[in-house]
Amino acid sequence: MPDRHAPPRRGLVATARGWVDPLVVAILAVLALGLVLPATGTAADVLETVRTVAIVLLFFGYGARMPTREVWDGLRSWRLQGSMLAATYVVFPLLGLAAQLLPETVLGPELASGVLYLSVLPSTVQSSVVFTSIARGNVAGAITGATISNVAGVVVTPLLVALLLGAGASTSGSLGGILLQLLVPFVAGQLLQPWIGGWVRAHGSLTRATDRATILLVAYTAVSEAQTSGAWAGVTLRVLLLLLAVCAAMLAAMLSLTWLTGRGMPLADRIALLMVGSKKSLATGLPMAAVLFAPATAASIALPVIAFHQLQLATCAVIARRLATRRD
Repeated sequence: MPDRHAPPRRGLVATARGWVDPLVVAILAVLALGLVLPATGTAADVLETVRTVAIVLLFFGYGARMPTREVWDGLRSWRLQGSMLAATYVVFPLLGLAAQLLPETVLGPELASGVLYLSVLPSTVQSSVVFTSIARGNVAGAITGATISNVAGVVVTPLLVALLLGAGASTSGSLGGILLQLLVPFVAGQLLQPWIGGWVRAHGSLTRATDRATILLVAYTAVSEAQTSGAWAGVTLRVLLLLLAVCAAMLAAMLSLTWLTGRGMPLADRIALLMVGSKKSLATGLPMAAVLFAPATAASIALPVIAFHQLQLATCAVIARRLATRRD
């Protein structure tokens, strides 16, 4: 995690000012590779093992790099932090449930489940902080809110998946398996954070490379397994356009609701709520999908997460610049 008083890194600002996230481009390339050259046989078994190890290391790294002190300090601003958590884990899931009322011909059962899964994910950290900074918002509040969202998401997201998707999606593994791959590594990282956290945060380029490599590995294995099982046979251009429309409607609703909810707050806090409360994390969503869902389902579940991620970056880049212009 960056220092709460430090400006965002140049690379993050460059990403925020652009219309395309390089990570999304890499994911799309990996998706194409999985469609053309899916892993089979022994290679698929080896990739599954490597993926499991990578996910464990990813969540260990999340725990190791998040200073526990910053999380507790952020709790003092109870209205801002409470509003962020409510937007992420109450209002967003309600929108996800509302999307399930659409006719089955719009998205189909698996993509509809993916939209609901998207709605229960934690917020992003990097893009939320960057856009808050560009818009002259409360950067410290955004850092803390996004951090708390991700800490809570390790437990809350699997619970909401079990509650909302248990009957409508094929989840893989037991609660024990989820704990071993997600929660236990995160807690272990937090316990070791006082000793290794400084080193991990000082080597941000290494941890970012590891995070992105894990996400790309998860994306490839998910698509590869879906391709070999025929799970994507029904995904057409029409379906993709409808999915983008649904994701755009959810994003517009959350941007409007968080901005209206922030009335009465200082403008800097209102901007932080807008940016954190309207986001969903691709970095957390793809690895979690690999743990929570059966291989044949995970790729379709992950597709709404990828679509929403690109939409939120493009939209919030414009909003952040306009807010900055207004404040100037």
